[in-house]
Amino acid sequence: MKQYLFYIFLALIFTSCSRLNKATDFITNPTAKEVYKRDFNVSDELYSLWEQQHETGLRDSLKIELPFAENGHFSPRSFPIYAYEMNLNIGEIFNFEIFTDSLNDLVFIDFYRITGDSIKSFDKIESAEIDQKLFQYEIKESGDYKIVIQPAIETQTDFVLKFDKKPAYFFPVAEGKNSNIQSYWGAARDGGARSHEGIDIFAKRGTPVLAVTNGRIGFTGEKGLGGKQVWLRDTKRGQSLYYAHLDSIAKTSGSVKTGDTLGFVGNTGNARTTPPHLHFGIYKHGAINPLHFVEKAEEFKPEISKFDKKSTNLITKSSIANLRDKPTTSRSQILGQAKNKDTLQLLGKTGDWYHVRPKNKSASFIHESLVAPL
Repeated sequence: MKQYLFYIFLALIFTSCSRLNKATDFITNPTAKEVYKRDFNVSDELYSLWEQQHETGLRDSLKIELPFAENGHFSPRSFPIYAYEMNLNIGEIFNFEIFTDSLNDLVFIDFYRITGDSIKSFDKIESAEIDQKLFQYEIKESGDYKIVIQPAIETQTDFVLKFDKKPAYFFPVAEGKNSNIQSYWGAARDGGARSHEGIDIFAKRGTPVLAVTNGRIGFTGEKGLGGKQVWLRDTKRGQSLYYAHLDSIAKTSGSVKTGDTLGFVGNTGNARTTPPHLHFGIYKHGAINPLHFVEKAEEFKPEISKFDKKSTNLITKSSIANLRDKPTTSRSQILGQAKNKDTLQLLGKTGDWYHVRPKNKSASFIHESLVAPL
């Protein structure tokens, strides 16, 4: 009986501490890493060694093109850090997900916008919660971004990293494809007197034109260069969406949901001499290129590369091996070179390229033909 009461007492203490921590966190708003240090009793010395790797990741200059996938194996106390730079456009939603053997594996995710020309600086946009393995962010400004991924100190698991992107909006023409977009932002109009403030999506006359997001109908009617037109207000993003050259209008007022029919493809207004198409534009303090808001992402099925997960290091087997910033020879820069029998820390693999870190140097990609497991 005494032992039973003792366990109840311990449970009450643990529950009280947990509630107290949550209440304190609400006030102090600690980072995910600070919560990890406290809740897992990580020593100051070990935490400092682990946290220093984050700065190493910020100095790395690996570049990837989306979609992208990498797999590998986290080993405890190996202090791996994974950092990737990518170019993203306004209107795209960036997605990152990590898959591990257990739901309890902790991985920390930080997302930055890269600023500066000659000297890079990193403005942190957002960090994932301590138990979050899926990170998503809608891009508000086109430019270069960086994601830094760091497993907890004692993590031991196979992993797959998956990076992709998707448009923030639904495609505005029913059953439309990217190939139906045949006139783009900035194209010359009226002999160069003005430029195209939108995109043209060609389709058969009468094809339904769809609401790309939830919103409210603004102006509808026929006027000016756009002919029969609908303006849809995206209240979430504070911008107006312009549908022009319609053959007819289906929705004239009120709220709409994504996918609702607003009208039908035509060639009214100044498009009467062209094949039927939808002119789609976005306005927010001026015109915005709408392409990346609607351009469909390619289907992505990550390829899981095969390698010996027991190996934590590789050794170069050629006299000189180029270390690159991208997993390709045609569109990459050489970051450095490894000599014969140099040892490289193995971080992961994508296709036939290894993600490695030479001792005391930046991470890079090296072709599998140039190395062997150590």
